[in-house]
Amino acid sequence: MRTLDRRIGLLFAIFLVLLTAAIVRAGWLGTVRADALRAHAQSQQMRQVALPARRGTILDRNGVELAVSEDAVTVFANPFLIDKPAAVAARLAPLIGKPVAELTRILGDRRQGFTYLARKLDASRGAKVERLQIEGIGTQSESKRVYPQGSLASQLLGPVGTDGEGLGGLEAAHEQTLHGRDGSRRLVRDALGKPISIVEGARAEPGDDLRLTIDAPLQERVEAVLAETGERFQAKGASAVALDPRNGEILALANWPAIEPEKLGDTDAYERQNRALAANYEPGSTFKPFTVAGALEEKLIAPDTPFDLPPTIQVADREIGESHDRGPVRLTVAEILAQSSNVGAVKIGLLLGPNRFDRWIRHFGFGELTDVDLPGEAGGIVPRPSEYSGSSLGNLPIGQGLAVTPLQMAVGYAAIAAGGVAHRPHAIAGARGQARRLMSERVADQVSRMLEGVLGSEGTAAQASIPGYRLAGKTGTAQKPEAGGYSKTKYVGSFIGYAPARNPRLLVAVAVDEPRGEFYGSAVAAPAFEKIVSFALQYLAIPPD
Repeated sequence: MRTLDRRIGLLFAIFLVLLTAAIVRAGWLGTVRADALRAHAQSQQMRQVALPARRGTILDRNGVELAVSEDAVTVFANPFLIDKPAAVAARLAPLIGKPVAELTRILGDRRQGFTYLARKLDASRGAKVERLQIEGIGTQSESKRVYPQGSLASQLLGPVGTDGEGLGGLEAAHEQTLHGRDGSRRLVRDALGKPISIVEGARAEPGDDLRLTIDAPLQERVEAVLAETGERFQAKGASAVALDPRNGEILALANWPAIEPEKLGDTDAYERQNRALAANYEPGSTFKPFTVAGALEEKLIAPDTPFDLPPTIQVADREIGESHDRGPVRLTVAEILAQSSNVGAVKIGLLLGPNRFDRWIRHFGFGELTDVDLPGEAGGIVPRPSEYSGSSLGNLPIGQGLAVTPLQMAVGYAAIAAGGVAHRPHAIAGARGQARRLMSERVADQVSRMLEGVLGSEGTAAQASIPGYRLAGKTGTAQKPEAGGYSKTKYVGSFIGYAPARNPRLLVAVAVDEPRGEFYGSAVAAPAFEKIVSFALQYLAIPPD
């Protein structure tokens, strides 16, 4: 009897211990762990779903769509609710484009309450996933960025990330305008994970559209010419700017090689860069008109002022010669520009002297930003007179020892074309800024008429003529700097010009980076200029002057 009593007492003691432990456990769960458990339950039964806003469209000047958003589907999973990860993965993998093994690993991790499996699938593929009706697998509608014109203006437009935010170019610079305001909703599920209610939250507000001054057909033609030029001369790259000198509207801003906007993140920095406004390069002879303009403003020379030019000229420790051997000649200022004489340009630069040369070059806008309404612009590099060496005035007047961007050069030439007034360059429709006088109307007219001679029979770009039109422009060939001096094999060939010369409505600047074989601007860039302008004059219905 005593043995039985002891056993009953032991069982009762064990029961009391277990009951006490259960009470303590319940109290601990209900107090110390209450918040964490409540959150865990809510994470299984309730989920806040973001409703991304539809991104605004980017359009060209005529309403051609360059970047649009279209319906897409994102697939997600709650691994906690999936009993057979391998079987689910086998059914799902072909639809979302992921390996079965990778999906099995993700779906088998029951510690996760929510995970994305695929973002922004085509709506048709998303519908197939929905029809499977797999417990623990869900879909969410959102939008993805697509580019109807393919790679057109890709460096200008920039990419959009998976979460719908601009990562570069116009997409990033105008993120606030294009993105809109995201909405939200709350999805409530029962204990089995089935949706039982949807509570609407903030409504998504679509982004605004962005209209550009870019002309899509002209942009397409410019890019095609750059591709043809780059491939023909096996160049590293090429860039071009086309604008209206009357108001600063950018009609085309192109870079080659072209890349798909969705793949910008997979390319190197050189290909991603919008080099038409962000690449610094030494301009070479295209800079000579500004040396001449400064001397004309100071009334040191006139277009018919003659100079006796030896084959070479010594400036401090540097001897400067011409691009082609010649004997002593006597040339006027107009002939110096037409024939692109280095010796003549250096003599004019020496007449100006360091301080006046620097003052005018900076007044013409070099060494500073153009204030274009596009991201990533570079400001060029122009040394101060205090930084000059003894031979600087043997380099700078011919476009060496300083750096510019294609856009800076285009704006400078646009001022020559527009009677000395530079309009703020802009690519956003309606964003015209203030105009600034860079040179007197007298000097602009004098330089412009001299630039017509470059395309004459005695000029360096006679082959860039277009029947029925009078053109003005300038070739440039510059060695690229490298450690200890200048490269013997790497050049930038360029051409900048406008038409019609006496009533300019179109300006085009072309720069070809590291062409092989031929490298002179007259051989690689001037023909590209001629092809672009021949198309543009007809396309834009610009009559001969």
